[in-house]
Amino acid sequence: MDLAIQAGPASDIQIARDKAYATPLEDFDVGNPELFRSNTLWPYFERLRREDPVHYCRASMFGPYWSVTKYNDIMQVETSHETYSSEASLGGITIRDARPEFRRPMFIAMDQPKHSAQRKTVAPMFTPTHLDELAASIRQRTAECLDALPRNQTFDWVDRVSIELTTQMLATLFDFPWEDRRKLTHWSDVATTIPADQAAEDRRQTELQECGAYFARLWNERVDAPPKSDLLSMMAHADATRDMDPKTFLGNIILLIVGGNDTTRNTMTGSVLALNENPDQYRKLRDNPALIDSFVPEVIRWQTPLAHMRRTALKDTELGGKQIKKGDKVVMWYVSGNHDDTVIDNPDSFIIDRARPRQHLSFGFGIHRCVGLRLAELQLKIVWEEILKRFETIEVVDEPKRVFSSFVKGYETLPVRIPG
Repeated sequence: MDLAIQAGPASDIQIARDKAYATPLEDFDVGNPELFRSNTLWPYFERLRREDPVHYCRASMFGPYWSVTKYNDIMQVETSHETYSSEASLGGITIRDARPEFRRPMFIAMDQPKHSAQRKTVAPMFTPTHLDELAASIRQRTAECLDALPRNQTFDWVDRVSIELTTQMLATLFDFPWEDRRKLTHWSDVATTIPADQAAEDRRQTELQECGAYFARLWNERVDAPPKSDLLSMMAHADATRDMDPKTFLGNIILLIVGGNDTTRNTMTGSVLALNENPDQYRKLRDNPALIDSFVPEVIRWQTPLAHMRRTALKDTELGGKQIKKGDKVVMWYVSGNHDDTVIDNPDSFIIDRARPRQHLSFGFGIHRCVGLRLAELQLKIVWEEILKRFETIEVVDEPKRVFSSFVKGYETLPVRIPG
């Protein structure tokens, strides 16, 4: 396995590999967020795919859970809705269980038929026609953002570009007050962070309630106004969502914020890092910008911005030769399935002109597949079209600081420099 594609110096890679292969399988806990913050997850998942693709972890900071690590097993879980539930009341879609009083229904954390009824209310935002309408404003904002970047000095790509552009996009989708748009990024981070203690969890819940109160004020304005094409108005005027209880309302708001922020934001950062770690691919892209069309889905696979989705078994079942019990937590590791060499050719290499670049799990599959995936691809496509017009290269000058999370696979900072 070519761990160098996403890890640090060769010595660190070897240390991580040695540790992974020296640890007994029964002691594996691939949900440990430190593996993701230190970027040492790869040999652990490699070993699970080879030796124990459906693996039971008896004890972790998140309790016991099953890890599903191979592409086809993940697809089986994704498409077996009668067996594996997404319901918030059973624990929802992440490895971390919220306390029962903080479990908030959202359409991605619902089973049929509730799921499709609520999802349909926001789907018109992401039709090809509407995306064509959004493209011009995305390009204008991207151009303004890139033109304002400094030359010949180090700056944080995450803050100046990834956060700024995704936050602007979210503000547009919600028709959110422009001057407060960075609140959206903050609330997304609050929603996905792992609190260190009870005091931190209390602060987190307070901030999420503030998010709900802010959106409730906007909601009340949209309910009393004629329907418009923003996400909030769509939900306010749709039968399936107009009468949501407060928990479901906040749950769906958080879902849309996190879905629109973390995925695109972290892939936007990951794309710069991937090209720096693979200079031959960077040259290939510069020489042939038409490869952006295959580069975008490849970097989404390579980054896998949401490392996993979780389900709860509704009944006793069998998966990969293992006996899953009713109530068991089942974690689909997209980050591992995207490196399954029995399905994806040469998966540990970053190849921007793959024959089948969209064969990946980063958006999920089936009824819960990411509703905004085409918008995410469009944003990344436009960003790189505009980058290639302006800059010969964007140089990564230091290691990124990664997020402490085994759900969001992302970056806090990425120091870069643009030669002038």
